[in-house]
Amino acid sequence: MFAIPGKQAVTLTPAAARQISRLMTKDASQGLRIGVKKGGCAGMEYTMEYVSEVNPMDEVVEQDGARVMIAPMAQMFLFGTEIDYEVSLLEAGFKFRNPNVVDACGCGESIKFAEPPQG
Repeated sequence: MFAIPGKQAVTLTPAAARQISRLMTKDASQGLRIGVKKGGCAGMEYTMEYVSEVNPMDEVVEQDGARVMIAPMAQMFLFGTEIDYEVSLLEAGFKFRNPNVVDACGCGESIKFAEPPQG
């Protein structure tokens, strides 16, 4: 695990917590699992999926009635990320403010992380 004792891997803004809580109620799920996968023009993309049961290897973040699970392979990429939910005239969606991202495409859905040190 990559967690620092006493510190959550990610934080949720009040808007994100409200939206995740709504989605959990609507879908009758245990929460949302967040991960990363290869893809997109910058190399990596965030993933989100409803989950019916918590994987014991997931890091669980609970805040204001919302539950987010961080997939094991994504924990080091997401540590320190703030998740927000924004609504504008043209779109609504989750926004990730991730200090580990070194580059992103114009749409903001594809990201690049620094290469891990070799050694």
